[in-house]
Parts: sequence; structure tokens; C-alpha cells
Amino acid sequence: MTGKFFVAALLGAALILSGCATVKGLGRDIESVGQAGEDAIK
Repeated sequence: MTGKFFVAALLGAALILSGCATVKGLGRDIESVGQAGEDAIK
């Protein structure tokens, strides 16, 4: 479970760092990280 969370966190960080050129983009990235976290918990 910890490994899945770590992978999800890395993917989320990569999305945030690569795609948040605007506030709207940042909101999408944060939502994506939340979704990845939910998927890792399941």
C-alpha cells in the first residue's frame, strides 16, 4: 500500500510541476492528484 501511495505521489507531483501554467491548470492538477490518491487507496 505504501508503494502505491508513493507512486501516486510521484505522478501527482510530476503533473503539478509540468502542467500548472495557469490557476485553472493548477486546479485540474490538484484534482488529478486527489483522484490518484483515491485510486491508490482502493
